[in-house]
Amino acid sequence: MKLTLEIWRQAGPNAEGNFETVQVDDADSQMSILELLDHVNAGYVEANKEPFAFASDCREGICGTCGLMVNGRPHGPGQHTPACQQRLNLFADGDTVKLEPLRSGAFPVIKDMVVDRSALDRVMQQGGYISVHAGTAPDADTLHTNYEANELALDHAACIGCGACVAACPNGAAHLFTGAKLVHLSLTPLGTEERGKRARQMVDELETNFGHCSLYGECADVCPAGIPLTAVSAVTRERARAAFRGKDD
Repeated sequence: MKLTLEIWRQAGPNAEGNFETVQVDDADSQMSILELLDHVNAGYVEANKEPFAFASDCREGICGTCGLMVNGRPHGPGQHTPACQQRLNLFADGDTVKLEPLRSGAFPVIKDMVVDRSALDRVMQQGGYISVHAGTAPDADTLHTNYEANELALDHAACIGCGACVAACPNGAAHLFTGAKLVHLSLTPLGTEERGKRARQMVDELETNFGHCSLYGECADVCPAGIPLTAVSAVTRERARAAFRGKDD
């Protein structure tokens, strides 16, 4: 399988970047996009050239580290699939594939396709936790939940924090990410104690680092975890609930 790759090269955060063209004549259609980059880098190392920098970790679709842009779309053409699981059979022999970092003002480029996504971490630091009383753990049957609430919480807990939603949004909003965390934690018994405080602090941090929601739904379309667009409404709903109930909740 032959592919023409245009890969983003940028030496550092303050350096100018450009696309570097690489011709690959022996790609396997079952390779993932990251395996393709591995293949290119192996050739570069053998030729004493500097390999391309990109981020990855588990390569199983659960860590969110592999976020990058493929032909202008976060992760690639396959819907609800992270870059590490996107296969080259999604492309035709002879195609040109453009690989670049996630594009957002909130994600400054560190090098090549590696970006700083700590803005998402700062949102989580403001409320992505629960408070529990120290001591003997309670019996499992003392915390009553229902099946529907548990399933809904798990659906939103599936967010892997990759940042694709931010890169897809023309305003650089992170409402799908933040809303997913707010919904998840509001539905769990141990997450209700600081529900109001969480909403206030996480939404304030969200608005400090990211843009306003565009209301078009690009975020849900590219989300590899399939987080529903309804999660966006939780940002306004949980913040309004916290304002109504006051600082004690």
